[in-house]
Amino acid sequence: MVIISNTGAVTYIQRFGSALNLNIHFHMLFLEGVITQEDAKVKFSRVKAPSHADMEHLVHVISHRIAAYLERAGLIEQDTNSAFLDLPLEDENGRLHLQAASVNYRIAVGKDIGKKVFTLQTLPAQDEDNYGQLAQIDGFSLHAGVFADTHQAQKLERLCRYIARPAVSEKRLSLTATGNIRYELKTPYKDGTTHVFFSPFDFISKPAALVPPPRLNLTRFYGVFAPNSNVRARVTASQRGKKSPRLAEQLKDPEQPYHARSMSWAQRLKRVFNIDITVCEACKKTNVKIIACITEAAIIQKILTHLDKQDSPITANSCRAPPLNESMQLTRLDDFVIQRDFDFGA
Repeated sequence: MVIISNTGAVTYIQRFGSALNLNIHFHMLFLEGVITQEDAKVKFSRVKAPSHADMEHLVHVISHRIAAYLERAGLIEQDTNSAFLDLPLEDENGRLHLQAASVNYRIAVGKDIGKKVFTLQTLPAQDEDNYGQLAQIDGFSLHAGVFADTHQAQKLERLCRYIARPAVSEKRLSLTATGNIRYELKTPYKDGTTHVFFSPFDFISKPAALVPPPRLNLTRFYGVFAPNSNVRARVTASQRGKKSPRLAEQLKDPEQPYHARSMSWAQRLKRVFNIDITVCEACKKTNVKIIACITEAAIIQKILTHLDKQDSPITANSCRAPPLNESMQLTRLDDFVIQRDFDFGA
C-alpha cells in the first residue's frame, strides 16, 4: 500500500503597494491540510493553524533562504556587517529608474525628480503588530490570519478577488483643486499616512513601474493544484488535469490533461468591465451575435468611412487607434476578407 500526502496552493505575485509603489509580494491560498492518496482513494485531512512561534520560525527560514538565493544569483553582496544590492546597470526598456523611484517613494519624472512623494498624515502613528498569525523579522513579514471554511464559498470568492485585484482603485482616486492626483491608501500606514499626491506627469510613471517583465506568469499553482498533478482533476470543481473523469471515456490516452474551455473575450469584457456586447444598443435585448472579428487597420478604416457617410454615431472621426499605431498611414483599401473562424476564447 502506497500513501502519498501533499498540500496545494495558488500564488498571486502582486507587484504594487497601497500607494501605487513597486512592492513585490506574494498572496497565497493554501489548503488548510493535506490531500492523501491511498491506492485509488483521495482523502483530505485538516491540520491545525500555525502558532505565533511557528510563524516566526517560518519567516526566519524564508528570509535566510531568499538572502542565500539572491547571493548565489549575484544580486546582493554580503560582508560581516551588512548586505547591499549589486544589480546590473543595463536598462533595456528604460524602466529601471522608474522602478527605483517607485520602491523608494520618490518622484520619477518632472522638475521635482528625486524628491519624496508628498504624503498626508491624518491619523496618529501606531506601534508595529507582531502577534498571532503575524510575524515580522528584518523587513520580512508573514501573515496567515484569514481562513475560509468549506461552507464559506462567498468568503473564499471575496478573498480570491481581493488578492487578484488590479493595482489602481478608481474609487480611491481623485483630482485636487490644483490639478494634482490624490490617491487614498487602502489601509493607513502605521505612521498615520492616509493619502499620497502626484503630479499628473509623475502619476503616469507609477503604473509604468508596475508592468511585469515579458512572459512572466503572475499566477502560479503548486502541489495538488499544479497543472501536471495526478489528482488535480479529482480535487477541483472544474476537473481539469490528468485523468479527468469528464473525458475518461473519450480520451484514448488518460494521461493527457483535460482542458476546459476558457471564457470568451465577450465574457471577459462583461466580467471585468461590465460591458455586455451581446446587448443591442437600440432595443436593449440580448440578441447580438458575434459573427466576425476584424483586426486589419485598413479594413476598419474602410468600414468606419462608410459609416461616416451613413451619419452613424460610430464614425472614423470619433474612433482612434492606439497611440503607437495612430500615425500609420492606411493605404490598403482594397477588398477584404472577414475572418469568421476567429477564436474569441483564445
